[in-house]
Amino acid sequence: MKYDAIVLGLGAMGSATAYQLAKNGADVLGIDRYAPPHAYGSSHGGTRITRLAIGEGEHYTPLAMRAHELWREIENETGANLLTTNGGLVISSDGKLSKTHVDGFFQNTVGAAKRFGIPHELLDAAEIRRRYPQFAICDEEYGYFEKSAGFVRPEQCVHAQLQLAKKYGATLRWNEKAAAFEIGPDSVSVITDKNRHQTDKLIIAAGAWAPELLGSSFAHLFKIHRQVQLWFEPRHGCGAFRPDRFPVFIWELRKTRQGVYGFPAIDGATGGIKVATESFEDTCAPCDEAREVSPKEIAAMYDSYIAPNFPGIGPVCVKAAACFYTVTPDFGFIIDRHPESERVMVASPCSGHGFKHSAAIGEALAEWALERDGRHDLSPFGMARFNGR
Repeated sequence: MKYDAIVLGLGAMGSATAYQLAKNGADVLGIDRYAPPHAYGSSHGGTRITRLAIGEGEHYTPLAMRAHELWREIENETGANLLTTNGGLVISSDGKLSKTHVDGFFQNTVGAAKRFGIPHELLDAAEIRRRYPQFAICDEEYGYFEKSAGFVRPEQCVHAQLQLAKKYGATLRWNEKAAAFEIGPDSVSVITDKNRHQTDKLIIAAGAWAPELLGSSFAHLFKIHRQVQLWFEPRHGCGAFRPDRFPVFIWELRKTRQGVYGFPAIDGATGGIKVATESFEDTCAPCDEAREVSPKEIAAMYDSYIAPNFPGIGPVCVKAAACFYTVTPDFGFIIDRHPESERVMVASPCSGHGFKHSAAIGEALAEWALERDGRHDLSPFGMARFNGR
């Protein structure tokens, strides 16, 4: 059997793509080496920040805006709770040591908000303290507040889109490992540990496993970094950290080279406050051992990032998780045709800030596979920008 499209990897990008393809009448096969939604890639952890004004570059903002529309459509069709817009706060200062992905993240965020007419407020330290005393703000710090920011629930997003993909006729195969693909004159063959499948178009959305599939010629474009997410118990109950009183946040700290980001308490008194940083010093491969979080890591996170900045959060860690970022040299996405075939699209990696855009990227990839004029400009994500690196 020959499919119209095969999607390898059914996490954030893959589930969205399979859903959009099936919804538009394509005969689509989706393959994942596990049973999504799962905790083996980067589409887990209960929450992911979403924001419309994107500090990594203004070209991301239309994708984020469209993703919000699509998640509301999916919620209406499935009854799932996917998107909460409780507001987002970005904190920075002129003397900061940390950097969020790119230079000028805070200023880029403000610029994107102004360009696309996204309602926002610029706050000084006194106003941040008044609204959100949960942060131990210094006088030199300032903030950007976006009411339309918030969080999405990654496992629910993946599950809802895969359920809709099945509803619209997609074939989904769990626990099937793709070993290779072969490009032919009029089709692409995907070889797995269980079968051989043929397709007209192939979308590789395999996250941290994309380098393995794509081979050594792509190695310079991909680095895999393990990231730790921790949930700490508030000292005096979760009331001050409820979503209606505490925003999602990104904090470019003044005294550490990594910033910190986090979420409100969404799981009640025992669920903890999810706070994390990002580390890009060491690389790894996606393996079972790397998913374990050690007591040493928990203590270091609390001592360096929590205790100095969040007086209302105590040292008790109620949950821990690790995930994998697959990062490009410029922290941008790769969404481009394979250089050896127009039939193959690479839609990975997304450098740790991809989930908020994933619903719209799935729509764009489906438009590509179906050879339809699309609303999305994917040209900024091409591989040619790395020529010469």
